[in-house]
Amino acid sequence: MAANTGQTRPDDIWLTTLQEEVLEPALPIIDPHHHLWVRSGYTYLMPELAADLESGHNIVATVFAECHSMYRKEGPKAERSLGETEFVRGQAAMSASGTFGRAKACDVMFGNVDLTLGRAVEPILEQHIAASGGRFRGVRISSGWHADEKVGNVTEQPNLLIDPRVSEAAAVLSRMGLSLDCWLYHPQLDEVAQLADAHPGLTIILNHVGSPILGGPYRGKTDEVFKVWKAAITRVSNHNNVFIKLGAMPIRMPGFEGDRSLPPGSAEVAAAWRPWMETCIEAFGPARSMYESNFPVQKRWCSYQVCWNAFKRISASASASEKADLFAGAAARAYRLENVL
Repeated sequence: MAANTGQTRPDDIWLTTLQEEVLEPALPIIDPHHHLWVRSGYTYLMPELAADLESGHNIVATVFAECHSMYRKEGPKAERSLGETEFVRGQAAMSASGTFGRAKACDVMFGNVDLTLGRAVEPILEQHIAASGGRFRGVRISSGWHADEKVGNVTEQPNLLIDPRVSEAAAVLSRMGLSLDCWLYHPQLDEVAQLADAHPGLTIILNHVGSPILGGPYRGKTDEVFKVWKAAITRVSNHNNVFIKLGAMPIRMPGFEGDRSLPPGSAEVAAAWRPWMETCIEAFGPARSMYESNFPVQKRWCSYQVCWNAFKRISASASASEKADLFAGAAARAYRLENVL
């Protein structure tokens, strides 16, 4: 079986060539970040998610992360993302039937709304809350931008997170009791701190360890990136209204010279991720840190079973209360999940 390198979709057969014994199988887990989609010919919907959730770990609930899935084809542009919220409600209903396992999949969600609409986001947010059947917990803004063309920009606008219009929308989110997920690159982390300072009542969840860029203009400069990233992560962590998600990191860098015929095991994954995640946990504390699968994106490189085993290896020396926060408690508080633990 060829290694899954450079592919845009998971290779399920390749992943099954490596199976592990599940570590701490009774530990309750809330997965606070996964997607569902039909994309590039690859289907990852409730049946596929359920198979991963039932791979041995004690997943009690999940949080759906917006991913431009099933948007409405027609209608006002600002309202087309309501299609995703309607879609997630249906997937959650499938899970709630018990047909797809024990976990409360898509128990809550965060969606996508154009925050450059400023104060005008409120009626759209109200529509999402209604369309979700009460599952809608907040919005994600993807503002990753870099001047170097070797970095894939998520948005065309630099400094989007601190745009005055976004600040207006953030105030609306705060007043409505909704959260804001932020996905950007590590040179932009101080923007998160600025937003958190401006809106201390807003719950902000920083995605993917702050997304350190390790390729493009930073290739071969991992130590330098780590130093700059760590300082910025520390500054962001000083704002008590910010949580951080631990996941979505590279495992095998381009210079990896080992055997690529098999998927990485959890020991290899943990070794690659440990310095970054332990830094975040030390800065934010377990009460504001949560492990995330980022599936099916992460599934291109390792299985769901291996992913959570890696997290358990990283936190093997943590206390029972610290593990309770890292694997479920922080997510439950950030997204206001009830009756799952």
